[in-house]
Amino acid sequence: MKAYKGFKTDMTCSGFQFEEGKEYHEDSAVLCNSGFHACEAPLDCFGYYSPAESVYHEVELDEVSDERESDSKICGKNIKIGARLNIANLCKLQFDYVKSHCTNEYNAEKGKAATAGNYEAATAGERGAATAGYRGAATAGESGAATAGNYGAATAGNYGAATAGNYGAATAGESGAATAGNYGAATSRGSVAVGDNGVALCRGNDIKARGGLGSILVIAVESKDYYDIKEWKAEVVDGKKIKADTWYKLENGEFVEIEDETT
Repeated sequence: MKAYKGFKTDMTCSGFQFEEGKEYHEDSAVLCNSGFHACEAPLDCFGYYSPAESVYHEVELDEVSDERESDSKICGKNIKIGARLNIANLCKLQFDYVKSHCTNEYNAEKGKAATAGNYEAATAGERGAATAGYRGAATAGESGAATAGNYGAATAGNYGAATAGNYGAATAGESGAATAGNYGAATSRGSVAVGDNGVALCRGNDIKARGGLGSILVIAVESKDYYDIKEWKAEVVDGKKIKADTWYKLENGEFVEIEDETT
């Protein structure tokens, strides 16, 4: 079965050296004890390997144990290491995963609100508000607001606001705002904020990013005449060079703290 696995940057996991494209076998698969471990939900990997010091790959697991714990971690006797995935890939895959595990979908008309429970999907039109619970998926159109709980995926259009809880994925369009909790990933063409060990990516003009300790901030500034990237930079929030829970913009290729920024 398809799953996702985190590694240290040297492609080791618990002292075992892996290589992309290789297959490996163990005689037993006991969750948290033996065998090869991976996660069905891509962003669950952040709970074991933080984005600041890890790489992630798609994998195939065979002879998978039936054991489960609080998240989507699984264990199998056989593993094949597939392609490496970047943070944008993981966010997209997380949204697809959440949508595929929803039992119902609630849709609302333009300007109205949609609410769904755990594992469900809520979709609202322009200027609407979509809210989904734990592991849910919330999607709102332009100027809409999408909110999902822990492990959830929230997507809002231009000028919209997307908020996801811990391990969640939040995506907003032009001039939008995306916020994710600890170990989450947020992407926007406006302002982006994440919690500890999260990943924040913003691209455009007049953009800013903020993150908790251990998170990665990526800011890409576009040319005002074209959509080409004029300059970009990635930094890890270490609490020293880059402060935690502090807004930054990019000027002349360097992160610059935005003073007195409260929103």
